[in-house]
Amino acid sequence: MYEHRGRWFVLLDAACFVSCSPLDLSQYPADFVPISFYKMFGFPTGLGALLVRNEAAEVLRKTYFGGGTAAAYLVAENYFVPKPNVVSRFEDGTISFLDIISLHHGFETLQKLTGGMLNIQLHTFGLARYTYIVLSCLRHSNGKPVAQIHYDNDFQNIAEQGAILNFSLLDCHGRTVGYSQVDKMASLFNIHIRTGCFCNTGACQHYLVISNQNVRSNLHAGHICGDNIDLIEGRPTGSIRVSFGYMSSFEDCRNFLRFVVNCFVDKPLILDQKRLIKLKSAEPMESAASYDLPSKPNGQLGHENGQVITPSPERITPSGDTVSKEGKKNNGSSHTLTNLFIYPVKSCASFEVTEWPLGPQGLLYDRLWMVVNENGVCLSQKREPKLCLIRPVICLASNTLQLQVSGMEAVTVPLETSLTNSDLRTSQSKVCGDRVQTVDCGEEVSAWLSEFLGKTCHLIRQRPEFLRDMKFGRAKAGDCGATALSLVNEAQFLLINRASVSFLQEHIANRYDSVNEGTWHDMEQLIQRFRANLVISGQEAFSEDGWSHLTIGDTQFQVIGRCGRCQMIGVDQKSATRTQEPLRSLSECRSGQVTFGVYLAHQTARNTTAVLILSVGACVIPRISESTEKP
Repeated sequence: MYEHRGRWFVLLDAACFVSCSPLDLSQYPADFVPISFYKMFGFPTGLGALLVRNEAAEVLRKTYFGGGTAAAYLVAENYFVPKPNVVSRFEDGTISFLDIISLHHGFETLQKLTGGMLNIQLHTFGLARYTYIVLSCLRHSNGKPVAQIHYDNDFQNIAEQGAILNFSLLDCHGRTVGYSQVDKMASLFNIHIRTGCFCNTGACQHYLVISNQNVRSNLHAGHICGDNIDLIEGRPTGSIRVSFGYMSSFEDCRNFLRFVVNCFVDKPLILDQKRLIKLKSAEPMESAASYDLPSKPNGQLGHENGQVITPSPERITPSGDTVSKEGKKNNGSSHTLTNLFIYPVKSCASFEVTEWPLGPQGLLYDRLWMVVNENGVCLSQKREPKLCLIRPVICLASNTLQLQVSGMEAVTVPLETSLTNSDLRTSQSKVCGDRVQTVDCGEEVSAWLSEFLGKTCHLIRQRPEFLRDMKFGRAKAGDCGATALSLVNEAQFLLINRASVSFLQEHIANRYDSVNEGTWHDMEQLIQRFRANLVISGQEAFSEDGWSHLTIGDTQFQVIGRCGRCQMIGVDQKSATRTQEPLRSLSECRSGQVTFGVYLAHQTARNTTAVLILSVGACVIPRISESTEKP
């Protein structure tokens, strides 16, 4: 507000408000109202407007001028006369006329798609309320809340609450999870959130209980606005914000909630049923209900007859019930995903999970690390079979990778390595002839590995911005587009069939000289030797060799080719001892071929932001290639 000649001038910042709500200046009169077209349409970037009441225009003064704003000026004297029209007076230089032209199409499209701003308000408020209800009812296995929501109401009044949800995530001990960690994880799920204090220091201090002295201390500790320092001595420096727009859907809400559950909830998940019933039974108030809604096509937006929809919180974990039309045409039988393995450190032991998110390079955090010698050469079980005794354990909630070995104290490294850390060295290494950009994970883990392996070595991690394309089966992978790889040898995923394992196991058992060559009666140990990501049930051995595509749950994959095996499958993954089997029997029973399992590439659906999760028990529906090459 600005006092001038005995009256007050009101500046109403409506830049965010007008993106999802109708603005009635007769109800909320103001002299100056900035708005953002970018927030309304998502385009054009940086274009907005300042609405000025005619009576208030006279108080606006400029101490400088630019091209197009002057009626007359002199070079040799301090003489300048502005143009009389307020618009011309403040539009310096060439305006963004191409962007301004597009606004007409923006308003027209907005009206056609939604029926008007009132519909958008009802729709986006419904999304925010749904997300608020479910998120506020999520509990860890010990009953503690998953989120602390920063709000002054229960999302009951549409006139008081917009389409924004501000919150902090908590671990099972009630400690705040850093917003930077949440942001990095969200980006892997194609979820965009805002973090920090959102240029609103007052609200940030109020809801996060940050004192003035804390702000000064945080600055002294190195934290500035916009950085990634999210926790200082356990206290949050900011929070997380989810915003909804007219293009958002309830599926987006469910995807976000699945992301929270899969990555930040200590299982099993608990829903606070009492709170859920209370919030669902409270009918939302809405000042907009009295308006006459314009007609709109069926199925647009999330409201009916002027009422905000409050959907029931559906199951927010991925559904394993997948019945598709393609399943009837796949010419093959259904299978089930029985095991899910990730190998965080290349050539080290597996980390078995029951469900796991997909990242841009395959299963999240699969083979992002590898052990190298003092010359930067990758170590594998072919040369160092003891690597299989190193057990990696990933904890998404604490953002850590822990390496465990029997008889030694475990060592921990962060999942996300800050490249600004001056103690970390960047390096180059090679994987299957490809040069890869990596970063050293530090001296502590290096000393730990060197002690265990008895030689100088280091743990390195693939740099986040480094892209490595898949070469294997590139012609077949055309449907998948550019396929990014981690530090894997050939492809994003490796799948094996239990029926194939059983066939090979029986062949080994029938060999007269294999009696003393390992415990071949244990199928699970044999499965471990093939180091697959995905293990499925099946009735016919090696039927996977003839597949061209498959669906696991709701996720589509393309078969890139068969996996050629080497002597590495001769390493017993429990004892690190070497045996001739199963490579010997594999070659024999497959007439000299030593392929076992198939490589897969993920087929990303266009225009989707769905959270992709693979779960044990999911249905696997294969599609047989039209020209199957028999083994």
